[in-house]
Amino acid sequence: MASPSASTPSSITRPSPHRPRTDMLRRVMLLATAACLLTSGCTSGTTDHATIQVDHATALADQPVHLTISGLSPHASVQVGAQAPARDGKTWRAEATFTADDHGSIDLDRAAPTAGSYQGVDGMGLFWSMNPPDGNPDAQAYTPPAEDGHPVEHVEIRVLQKGKTRASAQLTRQWLAAGVTTRTLTLAADKVSGVYVAPPPDASKHPAVLVFGGSEGGLGVQSVAALLASHGYPTLAIAYFHAPGLPQDLHDIPLEYFATAARWLARQPRVDPAHLIALSASRGTEAALLLSEHFPGLVHGAVLYAPTDVVVGSFPERGGAAWTLGGKELQRDARIPVDHVSGPVLAIAGADDQLWPSMTAAPRIAQELDDAHNRFPHRALIYPQAGHGVSGAPYLPIGTKEVHPVTRTLISLGGTRVGNEAALRKGWTAVLALLESLTP
Repeated sequence: MASPSASTPSSITRPSPHRPRTDMLRRVMLLATAACLLTSGCTSGTTDHATIQVDHATALADQPVHLTISGLSPHASVQVGAQAPARDGKTWRAEATFTADDHGSIDLDRAAPTAGSYQGVDGMGLFWSMNPPDGNPDAQAYTPPAEDGHPVEHVEIRVLQKGKTRASAQLTRQWLAAGVTTRTLTLAADKVSGVYVAPPPDASKHPAVLVFGGSEGGLGVQSVAALLASHGYPTLAIAYFHAPGLPQDLHDIPLEYFATAARWLARQPRVDPAHLIALSASRGTEAALLLSEHFPGLVHGAVLYAPTDVVVGSFPERGGAAWTLGGKELQRDARIPVDHVSGPVLAIAGADDQLWPSMTAAPRIAQELDDAHNRFPHRALIYPQAGHGVSGAPYLPIGTKEVHPVTRTLISLGGTRVGNEAALRKGWTAVLALLESLTP
């Protein structure tokens, strides 16, 4: 942060008949300097002093922030940049050029950049459009650093004019709100491998979420659990394969394992056991929908990102079944029934899913629930220009391809960065609205 051009006057030691006025001027200048230093960005050598105003310098990662820039010359052209370090130490960056209005201000919620890493009016455009320093941004996804085991994103916003920094501000994006607690579950003690994330204590019962991933395996869904708990919903994130003590492949996974996790979650204080939702993506949607069908007294509906409506085989492919129930393998390619689903179902898909046809599976699930005369809310949301990567919260840079963590091969997810971001915003809003509708 640069200092203002008008510095504090030097002390006057000789007597003067105008000393009171001089002291008053000194106090005014000191106050002005202090005010400038407390504001994001003060620039020397200019007649105007740019500042960045942000409504929430520290916020949840799924909360949009409102950025405005003031103190510029009318119609000045400036570059506004964002940068954030990733977990691997690389710094991701985005930049866009804006023109100040008649008052020397730029409101990022209202102004469209004339050039840059994103187009159109988007107050959060600088966040999701950040690019890595090397490689194809479409083939990479940003992973925030971890602090105390939880992701935290530190974003620096800068205003530059003719190559010089005019103002800067630091923002912190968190996944875990104040008062939210976590507890690790182990196979030895709990017969489940996962992390329970509990909202701050209160006297109410809340809908709860059992969340698990897809063919990536492991416990990569903790960030989703943290955000859901930060919104007030007790959430248990579990691993079911490709993790210590669990099968290394998606092969013969008992549905009873998920039921054990759901029973544990239902017993927790402040959990409303009548409103327990399964949430998953891709291959995990099979288990989520199967749980809702075969354990309707325990799991009361599902959120299905990029879903399938049929049972798929083992992964990596080995000719066997992915799931078992009562010790018996579930038949591959069999349609997943929905006759006993006892809660809401939300199926979310991208119209350009290049991994599998979730865009047709999602509406089929909704139609099958209609045909079964299911009395609970159910719908399919299909987003144009979005691919397979439509799960989770918005505002983070994601690509349209990824290296699969199990097979280590590059896979195409489909969609565009713009389309996927739009789907993440709308889909996440729909998920939170569904949970809110279950809150007493």
